[in-house]
Amino acid sequence: MATTRQINRRIKSVRNTSKVTKAMEMIAASKMKRAQERTLAARPYAEKIKQVLADLAAQTRVGEESHPLLVKRPVINKIAVVHMTPDRGLCGGLVANVNRGVARFIIDKGIPVSNIAVGRKGRDFMLRTGQQVRAEFINLSDKPSVADILPVARIVVDDYTAGLVDEVYVSYTSFVNTVSQKPAIFKLLPIEPAVFEAGKNNEYIYEPSSEEVIAELLPRFIEMSLYHALLEAIASEQSARMVAMRNATDNAHELIGELTLKYNKARQEMITKELLDIVGGVAALE
Repeated sequence: MATTRQINRRIKSVRNTSKVTKAMEMIAASKMKRAQERTLAARPYAEKIKQVLADLAAQTRVGEESHPLLVKRPVINKIAVVHMTPDRGLCGGLVANVNRGVARFIIDKGIPVSNIAVGRKGRDFMLRTGQQVRAEFINLSDKPSVADILPVARIVVDDYTAGLVDEVYVSYTSFVNTVSQKPAIFKLLPIEPAVFEAGKNNEYIYEPSSEEVIAELLPRFIEMSLYHALLEAIASEQSARMVAMRNATDNAHELIGELTLKYNKARQEMITKELLDIVGGVAALE
């Protein structure tokens, strides 16, 4: 059985760990609130620009030349995946879940994949599993701006326009609420035209022309889609980290209680043994 000194040393160690996890929980909670607000504020804009572009893509007339980013390739020989993950761990099963999701997606596709890793954990996972990493972006800010995602958007647009990839997907963690985050993958390129209900006239009039509008909106759409996915990933990361650190703190407190009980029992046994030694010595003298 461990001595009281060993148990007491372990109690101090666990107590120090609980202080660290509590501090990390508070930091993650403050970052989480800001990240959630930015994510929820960006959702309406991201959904609306996607709807407008889908409408524009559906209005392309037969014989008209489509924008290069709207051209659907007849044969898919290679795809690109923008994989967004945290730079750090200590966020529960979030990293493992998103990596497992993209690995299953790549296996199901069964064709060559060019990976663009946004985040250290995703980059390490791709290199560890022998995947091709086209580019990596790590150490991004917890409060990113659209400018932070522009290099990623440039690579995506250039590779698709040059025919290096035939489809582009984005893998990230979708923020549901504080305790729930789900791995998600969506197709970024080519944009799927909207499907209109039969009998309804859903054509809109665009000025100066639909071609000029779509040429101006498409780059903004790519940037906004990637930026919104990054905001979702950051909000999910901070939420998962806060919950993980809270659970770690609770477990540490529970362990301290168990160790304290064990310490008291060991101390009681030691005192009882000393008393028996004293009583035995007195009885021997008599």
